[in-house]
Amino acid sequence: MPKLKLILLLIFLCSVTALQAQDDLLGLLENDSLQKKTPAYTIATFKTTRVINGHSVETTKNGVLQFMISHRFGTLNSGAYNFFGLDQATIRLGLEYGLTDRFTIGVGRSSLEKTYDGFLKYKVLRQSKNMPVSVVLFTSIAATSLKFTEPERDNLFSSRLSYTYQAIVARKFSDKLSLQLSPTLVHRNLVATTEDQNDVMAVGAAGRFKLTKRTSFNAEYFYVLPGKTADDYYNTLSLGFDIETGGHVFQLHLTNSQGMIEKFFVPGNTGRWSKGDIYIGFNVSRVFTLKKKKEVK
Repeated sequence: MPKLKLILLLIFLCSVTALQAQDDLLGLLENDSLQKKTPAYTIATFKTTRVINGHSVETTKNGVLQFMISHRFGTLNSGAYNFFGLDQATIRLGLEYGLTDRFTIGVGRSSLEKTYDGFLKYKVLRQSKNMPVSVVLFTSIAATSLKFTEPERDNLFSSRLSYTYQAIVARKFSDKLSLQLSPTLVHRNLVATTEDQNDVMAVGAAGRFKLTKRTSFNAEYFYVLPGKTADDYYNTLSLGFDIETGGHVFQLHLTNSQGMIEKFFVPGNTGRWSKGDIYIGFNVSRVFTLKKKKEVK
């Protein structure tokens, strides 16, 4: 009888061990299946939502509010009297909020022409093993609030408005190098003369090269397609550095554009590098997490 009890006990222990091993195996297979179903998306193609003047392919994370200060001094060729541009300043204050990890809304106000702007930004595709690029669709509206020069005329509010439509395509080639293309359309409801273009097409090209763990070199160029606007204005070229310091990113740059939204730096840029129309500028961004992610149990 004792031998029978011993045999039954050994059978029971072996059964429990086998069941535990089976559960562990099923758990490993389930985790492996989840990993296969969830692709590893590329992150930090650019360090912030701006390359320099233009938007990058990055969006603000879900529940995160980003406060951005963009600042441009005067031109270097303004001379010693204006302290080579440091006595003058143009500024934009902006807020951006991530409704999801892929959908961002934003508003801002620029001192240049006292302009208010708002935008929507949605990441359609994310770079991964099976997707070579990230793609973002961007649209914005801008309204100037300068007083009309001829108030006695029948001035329409719609004359103050301009719109931007953009597709941003980017690829992170390595931990150090990222490149981006931005086909762009800017529509202005009111232009100076009948010969001017209401619709202006341009292509933006940008790149980021990582120098150290917390610094990178950025470059950005917007080419306006041939037409009346391209004949009268100049393409925007900007060079700069990103410096990450804890909770914010500091961007220091040189650009021939005074304006910091598409309405100004795509169809309305009057600055020329060859003439010394170079603005020293910086962007400072700070993020605040307003909604914490739910822990997955």
